[in-house]
Amino acid sequence: MALEDKDRIFQNLYGLHSWHLDAAQRRGCWDGTAGIIAKGRDWIVEEVKQSGLRGRGGAGFPTGLKWSFMPKQSDGRPSYLVINADESEPGTCKDRDIIRHDPQTLIEGALLAGVGMNAVAAYIYIRGEYYNEAKVLQAAIEEAYDAGLIGKNAAGSGYDFDVFLHRGAGAYICGEETALIESLEGKKGMPRLKPPFPAAMGLYGCPTTVNNVETIAVVPEILRRGASWFGSFGRPKNQGTKIFCISGHVNKPCNVETEMSIPLRELIDRYCGGVRGGWDNLLAVIPGGSSTPLLPKHICDDVLMDFDALREHKSGLGSAGVIVMDKSTDIVRAIQRLSHFYKHESCGQCTPCREGMGWVNRVMQRMVEGRAEIEEIDVLEDVTKRIEGHTICALADGGVWPVQGLIRHFRPVMEERIAEYRRRHAAPAPMPLAAE
Repeated sequence: MALEDKDRIFQNLYGLHSWHLDAAQRRGCWDGTAGIIAKGRDWIVEEVKQSGLRGRGGAGFPTGLKWSFMPKQSDGRPSYLVINADESEPGTCKDRDIIRHDPQTLIEGALLAGVGMNAVAAYIYIRGEYYNEAKVLQAAIEEAYDAGLIGKNAAGSGYDFDVFLHRGAGAYICGEETALIESLEGKKGMPRLKPPFPAAMGLYGCPTTVNNVETIAVVPEILRRGASWFGSFGRPKNQGTKIFCISGHVNKPCNVETEMSIPLRELIDRYCGGVRGGWDNLLAVIPGGSSTPLLPKHICDDVLMDFDALREHKSGLGSAGVIVMDKSTDIVRAIQRLSHFYKHESCGQCTPCREGMGWVNRVMQRMVEGRAEIEEIDVLEDVTKRIEGHTICALADGGVWPVQGLIRHFRPVMEERIAEYRRRHAAPAPMPLAAE
């Protein structure tokens, strides 16, 4: 069943109306914000917990629980909210549309989340390539300041809260929360060892929570309409609405907000006009951005789009960047291209990632040609498992999961590629000796 328009949180996702403050307020933004703040920090955190909201940036960690890790009493240090608008995952473009078409949802969400964790300020770290989006967001922040909605006595609540926009320089690794904090501090974006976790020692050595844009932007509507309303969509532990980014071989690529746990086939057929050439022309789908393992058609026929259903098939919802590939796709080359991306974006801090991702990419380049031995497929899979889970951050995990998915579901294609290469390059049969 399709999500009704009245239940969509992002009423201007497609930019059909103005993004300016007055238009956003007509859509319901900043309605009763002071009253929500008056209910107190504990009520806000508990309501977000009860809603079942899980992080929309990829990991899917329960949002209210994450907020509860922030210190209840200050030891003299300020607390900060950091919003991850780096969005560098191939196949993902949801935060971009929130920022450029509905920025006030994010700014109001930052204030309410900030109250929930007793933060004094929010830092929004935006991807360097999002030049126009950064201009819109900065203008929206200034509008909110001018209207008294943020800053001193934010929204007339008696709470002081600042919002700052920081532009990155286009490094994928800065989407990792501790690398993002390092970059915000003016250092090279390299992940930190944990513990200590950001909630204990984050930005400038102060308690910090890092959340994704979509995670923060849905908070005001959850608090206005109630946790039970948001929790009524999707399956248990997979509740709420979600923006899906569908690209690739569909008739109408799009971003769409719909309810969690929608069947993948319904998502593609209802909102994208189906797979190019029909559903039977489908080869595979990457369901959650480029770092999640692909799923072949027979799984896509009935899989649900939520965290737990996709995990059961050894993939993940991730950032919900759905990349559809029909039978015209060279699946081995597609995954090799992703392995090249992760090799390029490795910060180089951890040896398994720095050396391993380069090795995986070189082997995958040979696999594309078929210039390999059948046994090397097993060696490749073994090396990916030696890389996975042995680094400071999850970039290396995301870099090898696509390769593991390829081997898991399309090993016969790889073997046939190798056999075909051998046939093409087989030594010619020796000429028979001429009769004397």
